[in-house]
Amino acid sequence: QVQLVESGGGLVQAGGSLRLSCAASGLTFSNYAMAWFRQAPGKEREFVARINRNPGNTYYGDSVKGRFTISRDNAKNTVYLQMNSLKPEDTAVYYCAADRRQIWAGYAVTSEYDYWGQGTQVTVSS
Repeated sequence: QVQLVESGGGLVQAGGSLRLSCAASGLTFSNYAMAWFRQAPGKEREFVARINRNPGNTYYGDSVKGRFTISRDNAKNTVYLQMNSLKPEDTAVYYCAADRRQIWAGYAVTSEYDYWGQGTQVTVSS
């Protein structure tokens, strides 16, 4: 069955960096667009970033543009999220998601995605 397993979360001070990883299995990774979402307590799940399958166009939520970078390694079936200049408002559970469709709009909607990981906690202290 399909599994998406996130790792790399933790506690970091404001201004610091973290790199999240999401290892995929049970699917043909290169055929899927991959994305990161996040959810803070009491808030809705929010789009963070997406990378399409080849060519790997990338898209970012407004709150993370210029600070976060999404990338993928198809040989390792892994998608990454490099997070720099972290802020306390970045504190959330971060989820990766897989989408079998190659789209260039409407990608920020959770219902677009076919598979989800269990999430990894990121906490940014001030």
